[in-house]
Amino acid sequence: MRILLFTGKGGVGKTSSAAATALAAAAQGYRTLVVSTDPAHSLSDALDQELAPEPKAVAPNLWAQEFDVYYSMKKHWDNMRNLMLTVFRWRGVKNIVAEELSVLPGMEEASAFLWIEQHYREGKYDVLIIDSAPTGETLSLLSLPQVMQSWVNKAVPKFAIKTAGKFLRKASGVPLDKGFEELEELFEKLEQVQKIMLNPKICSIRIVANPERMVIQEAKRAYTYLQLYGYQVDGIIVNRVLPEEMGAGVFAQYIKSQKQYLEDIEESFAPLPIFKAPHLGQELFGLPLLEKMGQLLYKGEDPAQFFYSENPFEVEERGQYYLISIKLPFIQEEDFSVQKFGDELVLDVKGRRKNIFLPRFANYLQLEKHAFADGQLRLWLKKS
Repeated sequence: MRILLFTGKGGVGKTSSAAATALAAAAQGYRTLVVSTDPAHSLSDALDQELAPEPKAVAPNLWAQEFDVYYSMKKHWDNMRNLMLTVFRWRGVKNIVAEELSVLPGMEEASAFLWIEQHYREGKYDVLIIDSAPTGETLSLLSLPQVMQSWVNKAVPKFAIKTAGKFLRKASGVPLDKGFEELEELFEKLEQVQKIMLNPKICSIRIVANPERMVIQEAKRAYTYLQLYGYQVDGIIVNRVLPEEMGAGVFAQYIKSQKQYLEDIEESFAPLPIFKAPHLGQELFGLPLLEKMGQLLYKGEDPAQFFYSENPFEVEERGQYYLISIKLPFIQEEDFSVQKFGDELVLDVKGRRKNIFLPRFANYLQLEKHAFADGQLRLWLKKS
């Protein structure tokens, strides 16, 4: 299965770009599923069709799905939900509040991950296209398993449930021990999906932007963080580009600025391919307009191909050292810090933290030095 994830600042046209790409892939003969992880549920608006929490056919070779966290919990983790409700009620939380609290932090994203795992495992589709929430929420996916594990360990008395699970199950009628089994299975699946999405032979990300200063800055930050976490980015989509012939009258200054911003995008993100979608002069929704947008974006090329491939993280042996190279564009040396704790490197970039787990033998290696130049961070680990 080929997986494509679309991200970018809110309002730039991620949903229309994802839907247009899905239609273009379906037109190439791929059995394509486009899903939305955004709680705003804009995908149904873009397609101009009612969608459901299960895949629904919307066009030849094309299915669409909008995730629903409560439906997903009922489908996948009913025992876990009952576990959380029982624990919160046991702690004196009112029913309505307990219902809300039973949706763990990150459960919206976790629902998306589990559906992705299911679709990948079942293999019903050739291409899976993910219309994600805005950039910040997309980046939060990367640390989701660790965050959820920490939250559950603090909120739920795991040891007590584990040891007294059978007794509590008989007393309450709720399979608490089964709930913990589902939690453990959840964490395992989240880790599996992370591995799938970090696999450069399966998944890549396309950043959607507009030719506007604030949006471009957000796109640069997103690209930096995606490189930090090891995600493959294979293209930039620039949406809503106005034609130059509008460069007179009220739009004169905008068109002039747009030209400068387009040049900035080309230079800053090189050698990534840049796909431009012109403004169609009307609100973009419905299959005919989305199909037109897909044709303008990819110009007959296969939209599911990998348009660019790079390795943002490399390790090589150099004499008495192991050299780790990490691509970190658009930052300065003062924007990051790095520390080594045993077999773990902790890299902090503008408030985003990446824990790099090294082989066990690295526990005895010393972080001798690091250097940053030309958007590359290089770390030298000295052999003992």
